[in-house]
Amino acid sequence: MELLTKILVTFFAGMGAGLGTGFAGMSAAAVITPMLVTFLGIEPYTAVGIALSSDVLASAVSAYIYGKNKNLDIKNGLFMMGSVLVFTVVGSYVSSLVPSSAMGSFSVFMTFLLGVKFIVKPVMTTKESMQSVSPKKRAVQSILCGTLIGFICGFVGAGGGMMMLLILTSVLGYELKTAVGTSVFIMAFTALTGAISHFSIGSSPDWLIFTLCVVFTFIWARIAAVFANKATPETLNRATGIVLVILGIVVMGFSIIK
Repeated sequence: MELLTKILVTFFAGMGAGLGTGFAGMSAAAVITPMLVTFLGIEPYTAVGIALSSDVLASAVSAYIYGKNKNLDIKNGLFMMGSVLVFTVVGSYVSSLVPSSAMGSFSVFMTFLLGVKFIVKPVMTTKESMQSVSPKKRAVQSILCGTLIGFICGFVGAGGGMMMLLILTSVLGYELKTAVGTSVFIMAFTALTGAISHFSIGSSPDWLIFTLCVVFTFIWARIAAVFANKATPETLNRATGIVLVILGIVVMGFSIIK
């Protein structure tokens, strides 16, 4: 019975995380962490490490599929990734100096609101209009936005994927597929960095739960990424919005149960 429970919980956690990653570049930690803590009693720090590890392969396969379909901006993604990594550390340090953050549910609420935004006001930017911005201006914007995203993620402790998707579509004017592709490209590296640091500091996880989460998240992320790259902009906006709204509601429900 205990084995069946582990399989069921990790399956649905991986499905939610994979769909969120493949469709919207969302961090797996937003779904996997609360489910492992709530239903399997995993220690939160270890649960985050498992979620980040699941994120690595899921984001990598998603980035590969988006890149294969020419929906990935690697050059500016590298600029943004560099500033995100640096200022995540800065944000974490500043957060340690503040008595209380009180923003633990930030990423969950943001997931829900962003989902509503894609349904009500879809991103219909074309690649042509996106590419009309000069390369120099785009590079500077990427670095500045990466700085903001990194600092917020480090200070709050969550919300990286959602922050990137919001900034890429609303501020930098990216077409949705390219925004998601660039987001998962960055997330693959940030998740790898986070996973290594988590397990080098903390204890080893339950390897069965670890493996199941990684495999299930990978499978569903691949399915979602393939569908997303074949979908029309209207369908992708609607599908992304629905997935984010459902995940937001479900994770908020887990938080209440916990």
